[in-house]
Amino acid sequence: MVTASESVVTEEKFKSGLSWEGYLGQLEKGRPRYEENYNEFKLSDEDAAFFKDLAQRPGGPARVLVITEWWCPDCFREVPVAVKIAEAAGMELRVVARDEHLDVMSEFLRNGEFQSIPVFVFYTSDGRYLGHWIERTKLAYEETHLLREATEGKSKEEQKESYIAFQKGPTWANWRDETVKELKDLLGGAAA
Repeated sequence: MVTASESVVTEEKFKSGLSWEGYLGQLEKGRPRYEENYNEFKLSDEDAAFFKDLAQRPGGPARVLVITEWWCPDCFREVPVAVKIAEAAGMELRVVARDEHLDVMSEFLRNGEFQSIPVFVFYTSDGRYLGHWIERTKLAYEETHLLREATEGKSKEEQKESYIAFQKGPTWANWRDETVKELKDLLGGAAA
C-alpha cells in the first residue's frame, strides 16, 4: 500500500491534474470517443446513491485521480465511468496524461511492470490512499477474444468498421457496467 509520505501524488500533484472539462478541452484528438462513451453510459440511481453515501462517510473516497491517454480504447470506455461516479458522489476528480506523468504511473503499474491505463486512484479528503483500479475488468480480460473474433480475417477497412460496431454493442456496454461493480467492491471494502 502506498502511504502519503511515499507517494509522488502530493496535494500539489493532485491539484495540478485537469478537471474532466479541462482535460476534454485540451484534447486535439480523441475527444469525440470520450464524449460518446460519456453520453452512452448511465449510472443507475442505486449505484449513484451507493457511491454518494460512501463518499460522504468519514474516511470515504472524496477524490479520484485518473491516469489516461487520449488514444487508448480502454480509456475512452472506462474514464467516463469514473467521471459519472465522481459526479454522482461529489468526488473531486483530476485527470493526468500517463506519458506526461510517468512518476505517477510508476506507482500504479499493472503487475508491477506494465503501464496499463486507465488507472483510477481513490483518496480520502485529506489525501489518504484508499485503493486503485487498473485498465479493464476481469470480464473484459476474459472476453477480449470477442473483439479479435469480430475483426479476424477482414480487410483493414472492414476491421475498422467491425471495431467501431463492437464499441457500440452490448459487450462494450457490459464491460462499463462491470467496472461499476468492481469499483463498488473496491471502494466498499476500502472505506469500511
